[in-house]
Amino acid sequence: MPISEAWRRCPGPPHGPGTFVRGSHRLYGRASRQVMSVLREVGGPFEQASIDEAYLDITDAVGGDWDAGLALCERLQQDIATATGLTASFGLASTRILAKMSSEERKPRGLFRLLPGDAHAFLQGRPMRDLPGVGPATATALSEWGVQTIDEAYALGSLALGRMVGERFARWLLAVVEGSTSDEVSPLRSRRSIGKERTFEVDERDHEVVMARLLDLVGRVMSSAREMGVVGRLAEVKLRYTGFETHTHRRSIPVAMDDVDVFAQIAERLFATSVEDGRSVRLIGFRLGDLEDPPTRQTTLMRYDDVPSLKPVHRREDG
Repeated sequence: MPISEAWRRCPGPPHGPGTFVRGSHRLYGRASRQVMSVLREVGGPFEQASIDEAYLDITDAVGGDWDAGLALCERLQQDIATATGLTASFGLASTRILAKMSSEERKPRGLFRLLPGDAHAFLQGRPMRDLPGVGPATATALSEWGVQTIDEAYALGSLALGRMVGERFARWLLAVVEGSTSDEVSPLRSRRSIGKERTFEVDERDHEVVMARLLDLVGRVMSSAREMGVVGRLAEVKLRYTGFETHTHRRSIPVAMDDVDVFAQIAERLFATSVEDGRSVRLIGFRLGDLEDPPTRQTTLMRYDDVPSLKPVHRREDG
């Protein structure tokens, strides 16, 4: 949960007994990669939505058989536990949003199957805020009209509901209940870029050390892109100096690709031409943007110096 919420529930000294322990993002990342590797072995469309959440289309893997799908989820739970010692909850449903809601049903180590046609009963009496994508503003607006639950909103129909909170939301909510929202799983759906950053424990004055870390980040980002099966056109280097003054420097290439050497060369040039002499660096980062999921992948390009259409962009972020 957000640290602010944890602090509210269990305040630390001197106002309460709470003890907060610094987490290990490296450990979390390693566990996440292990879990996602187990899921990817199934084959079929896969989408990692966050460090601990993913969507997997198992239609082809189980031949459309819901019983076989349930058995597959049980096996994946066991495989994840064996590989990492962690529990995992699964939701099996015909659409993305219903699968997400189903995964919340029986945590921890839960497994819930929502068969087609059962969405009405499943959503009956549920508060509006249980529906992913419904924020406090929308829920409050509906509450002021006396609408508290999902089925109450659905019963209003698109016309009346649209007048309360907008036609677009009304159409979407009706589609959720009717099970006609998207079932597409794609690595590009939930993200437009892939990035990694490194904050130095002590602000780093040696720019060669910073450069080495940057090239390591490029390699890790491009490895993630290959795992996701995506390519990109935009390279962005992020520099944060002592005092939290932050600058980003970008270049785009004409053809999307996943060639680590090309992007390493671009990142190296961006850093060398933009880093300010004599300034210590607190954070370095690299981001691959303008992601695409083409049927074929171009992995090589002409030499960096031969690309005439590379256009640098710089943005400063103070704060």
